[in-house]
Amino acid sequence: MAEFDIDLASARIAEQASRAGEEVSARLARSGPVVGKAASGGIEVQVAPGGLLTGVSIHRSELRHGSAVLADRIFELAQRATRRAGDRMYHALSPVVDREQLETLGYEPIPDDDPDAETYSYGGGPR
Repeated sequence: MAEFDIDLASARIAEQASRAGEEVSARLARSGPVVGKAASGGIEVQVAPGGLLTGVSIHRSELRHGSAVLADRIFELAQRATRRAGDRMYHALSPVVDREQLETLGYEPIPDDDPDAETYSYGGGPR
């Protein structure tokens, strides 16, 4: 039976994790902030990956619809923006991180024919 060197295996895993971390940091630095945006009418929302709301803009004319309608529209836009942020994060990290790991984190690509798909790419030119 072959001997297993736990210290050597641990060192290799640590080295691979460090390299992947450096590559991820470099890719995110090149892509700029990863956010998702969605707008409809006079409402625009911006979220970070995972759905943390980072910005809401509401035009005065939207206030006439009442708070319940406004809340529903903001919620819907936040969901769309969250999908877009996950798509952006997926494309920014997919060359470095396994697809299964990205999807476990909630970062999934949006098909090009989906209404939530945006027309820019991540790292150069339209997709």
